Amino acid sequence: MPEKIALALLLAGLIAGASGCKKQFDRAEFTSAINKSFAGRHECVWPAPIKLPAQVDTSKDEGTRAFDALADAGLLMRGSAENARFLAASKQLSIYGLSDKGRSAWAPDPNQPGYGNFCFGLFHVTAIANATPNDSSNPTQYTVNYSYEVEGIPSWATTPESMRTFPKIAADTSIQSATATLVKGTDGAWTAAPPQPTQ
Repeated sequence: MPEKIALALLLAGLIAGASGCKKQFDRAEFTSAINKSFAGRHECVWPAPIKLPAQVDTSKDEGTRAFDALADAGLLMRGSAENARFLAASKQLSIYGLSDKGRSAWAPDPNQPGYGNFCFGLFHVTAIANATPNDSSNPTQYTVNYSYEVEGIPSWATTPESMRTFPKIAADTSIQSATATLVKGTDGAWTAAPPQPTQ
């Protein structure tokens, strides 16, 4: 009987020792690495830069909806075709240009004069859900599941019309989940490869 007790204690000690040696990850380091991968990344209204002033066919609802929402938010000025004398065949065109308020929110494209986008907010990790080493014998690469939000969303982006017109903005106002691969460099620093979340 004493041998069975001794064997049970030995097994319990080995299990405890093995779990005590298990490599733990540093949530703060992982959070910092993912946040660094977000540096300089913003959400934008359009997927690609557009040219302003823009001429939009008012007979196409989808074409004018985005411009009207931004005009209602005060970022664009809307001109009628009569004022600008823009009529092409049977098309009725409206002209949209930057307002004074819009100029401060406009992000010009340095490679295309006259082009730009309305960009806002910064990605920010809210929590690391879990991290799994891709090779447990050499834990220098982890698959990390995390939650993030977009901070600094301006008031013009949260108007009901903007949120209806640009569903991406509505998603940005909630906590979202994503996955990143973190790699430990030779200097011991973690980097996210590729930057997340994927678009």
